[in-house]
Amino acid sequence: MKIELGIGNTVQEAVIPDKNLLEVLLPNDVEASSTGEEEVIRGLSDPIGSPRLREIVKPGEKVAIVTSDITRPMPTYVVMPPLLDELYAAGARKEDITLVFALGSHRFHTEEEKRKLAGERAYREIRCIDGDASDCVHMGKTAHGTPVDIVRVVAEADRRICLGNIEYHYFAGYSGGAKAIMPGVSTREAIQANHTMMTDPLACAGNIETNPLRKDIEEAGAICGVDFILNVVLDAKKNIIKAVAGDVTKAHRAGCAFLDTLYQKEIKERADIVIVSQGGAPKDLNLYQTQKALDNAKHAVKKGGTIILVGSCKEGLGESTFEKWLTEASRPEELIDRVKADFQLGGHKAAAIAMVLQNAEIYLVSEMEPDFVRSLFMAPYGNVQDALEAAFAAQGAQAKVIVMPYGGSTLPGIVEQ
Repeated sequence: MKIELGIGNTVQEAVIPDKNLLEVLLPNDVEASSTGEEEVIRGLSDPIGSPRLREIVKPGEKVAIVTSDITRPMPTYVVMPPLLDELYAAGARKEDITLVFALGSHRFHTEEEKRKLAGERAYREIRCIDGDASDCVHMGKTAHGTPVDIVRVVAEADRRICLGNIEYHYFAGYSGGAKAIMPGVSTREAIQANHTMMTDPLACAGNIETNPLRKDIEEAGAICGVDFILNVVLDAKKNIIKAVAGDVTKAHRAGCAFLDTLYQKEIKERADIVIVSQGGAPKDLNLYQTQKALDNAKHAVKKGGTIILVGSCKEGLGESTFEKWLTEASRPEELIDRVKADFQLGGHKAAAIAMVLQNAEIYLVSEMEPDFVRSLFMAPYGNVQDALEAAFAAQGAQAKVIVMPYGGSTLPGIVEQ
């Protein structure tokens, strides 16, 4: 069987003998009653657990809209026109609305990137800025002790609206919801305090109700105050097929339930070889982001198996602490010991890669230099077919293969017998 995998803005192909292929984990077939901007309008007109936004916002109030940065596939440019229409219907003035890109621990955008993310209309009509974590307001602490230090323009707004796309997150359970606040517009120190809980077994993909890290995120959101959310679920082609709006918790849970029907995949057995891609740009811009697909793939591979991770990583590793930890370690085990002794944001993803390496080899198909990839404890390959042939040589001619073309969004789980 010929498979296609997104890498950057291109596609790579590989051929897998039918006798070796267990399955290709594609999204489930889910019928969407509406898509794109039409679905956003529907969601805004039928909020969950909340009045309509036009009934919440009052004329003269300062409104902060928090949305995702360039490392996320959130189509803010699709969402903003109907959202602005709803705000204007409430009597909000253009000069009182600010679109804030939630950077978390990521880099600032160029103006052209802001324009592309926001869309022409929003970029022209309202202020569009990056969240600046060096200028924050302290709003309190969670029960866990996480400081709620929020970017000033968001903290001082009269109304806060959070945007985002919902997908599985390897320790927050799901993205979206209050995650736009924590870590989106929080300080590095606050993010680090929250993320120390990632080593808890309950902090895992697909778990939300008993996930201590997600509970901390939502407590931070409650302390800051979120008036309304607009979250979307995307199909494999990054089109909006579901929009949920309204209460920060109730609407988010509805979106998570829909995501499960789309991307939760049951498998009968683990494979010797798992081929996984983030699906291409922008999700594979660097290894820091591409790691998400790797973490989902670990649920599908046998102990001692091989994961072929496909991601452009054209911007390299993508985060300074992540890079420092990976390049300083002489063996993967050091990273696990280090995160237990001294948790640091960025280093946590280096440790997560090391935890996968405890059970499987990783072959990385990327644009990074081969020697550099080897220094990161992974085997470098220029294309998927070469990596697959090497994996068969290591695992044997009868090795079974699972393919995950959209690994960051697809969560495999063994079927209970």
